[in-house]
Amino acid sequence: MAKANAPKDGASAESPAQLIDARIKELGDWRGETLAHIRKLIKAAVPDVVEEWKWRGVPVWYHAGMICTGETYKNAVKVTFAKGAALDDPSALFNASLDGNTRRAIDFHEGDKLDDKAFTALIRAAAALNAS
Repeated sequence: MAKANAPKDGASAESPAQLIDARIKELGDWRGETLAHIRKLIKAAVPDVVEEWKWRGVPVWYHAGMICTGETYKNAVKVTFAKGAALDDPSALFNASLDGNTRRAIDFHEGDKLDDKAFTALIRAAAALNAS
């Protein structure tokens, strides 16, 4: 028997922010630290960004459309920009999904150093592109 307050259709009672917090904690290693750092930069770059939890466990950030996703794998944290091919990337952060017509991604591996300034600029550019 279902609980009276249980969400319908398998949805979670937790907010997307709580689910992302839980994923970061659950990872408990460099991937969680990397995802937390990326999330912090995104929220600082676009303070009114909307966080969602999609596709059975992928954090997604929106501002006038999808900015990017934050997927975690065994050996990488992948940040995929929905319209990355349309963004200038003067610091050459994009290192994955380079042959696609629309998306571009950044794969982070253990020990990689994130260029916070360049990443923040990319997030702001993605949000501005969505708003245009």
